[in-house]
Amino acid sequence: MKPNVLNPLVRLAPLTQTRIHALSLALLGAFFLAGVSSSMAAEASATPPKATAKPASKAASKKQDLNKIPRAANGRPDFSGIWQTTSAAEFDLEPHAGRPDAPPGPGVVEGHYLPYLPSALAQRKQNFENRLSEDPRLKCYTPGVPRSVYTPEPFQIFQRDRDLTLVHQFGHTVRTIHTNNTDHPKEPNDWWLGDSRARWEGDTLVVDVKHFNDGTWLDRAGNFHSDALHVVERWTFLDANTLEYKARVADEKVFSRPWELSVLLHRHREKNFQLIENYCFTHAYDAYYPPKPPAAASAAAQ
Repeated sequence: MKPNVLNPLVRLAPLTQTRIHALSLALLGAFFLAGVSSSMAAEASATPPKATAKPASKAASKKQDLNKIPRAANGRPDFSGIWQTTSAAEFDLEPHAGRPDAPPGPGVVEGHYLPYLPSALAQRKQNFENRLSEDPRLKCYTPGVPRSVYTPEPFQIFQRDRDLTLVHQFGHTVRTIHTNNTDHPKEPNDWWLGDSRARWEGDTLVVDVKHFNDGTWLDRAGNFHSDALHVVERWTFLDANTLEYKARVADEKVFSRPWELSVLLHRHREKNFQLIENYCFTHAYDAYYPPKPPAAASAAAQ
């Protein structure tokens, strides 16, 4: 008999019946899986992928923070509140190691060091040597400008359309920053806090301060100025509870060029926080005020 070349399965049936049955099951499984895969692929192509949220950029986050800053009725930033720095600028504007009368600090001056004229540098060294007895602030005088801003005691800002009033805890120093488009007095003056006239540059308050005396220092390390001091301040919100304070300082009698400093101010948010008057110049009178009864009367009362 000739082999049936048209049907090889018949020819091989006696030998491969079990294998053919297994092969059939495998083929059926493959077709089933292919069908399921095709169905899933079609469903996936018909359903648009979910959008993945991208993290906000630094610029977007900063813009979001600035949108939350407090504003006055006229739309200007509202600096009202109680503020205080945590920097070590009060002890020394320049980078310094710790010493018995001051904690260490990285400095707050752009370029790190103040550009003294040679003659003024000699005076600064003398001030440093005598700082514990000659610092006007330790004599309870007002710290002046810009030192009153970074003195490590709180101060409160009250803001109106025409001015800002800064009330400092130390010595009850009160400073007015005029925002009513008025100019400095024409005649020269010599005030402890100078004369402050401000303008707005966007959301930044720019304050021009001049007409100083030479009675204050810039820190406890003996850095000082003359009556030619001229300060330009820039007050800017970084977020609702943080201010960046920058000051450009010029004094042709003391420094070879203008220089800049920068510190951060933080809003006090503690419950019931308030200024407590620190009249340190009255300490010498503590033994006499309030008035004490005469010693004899006191002894009789006992």
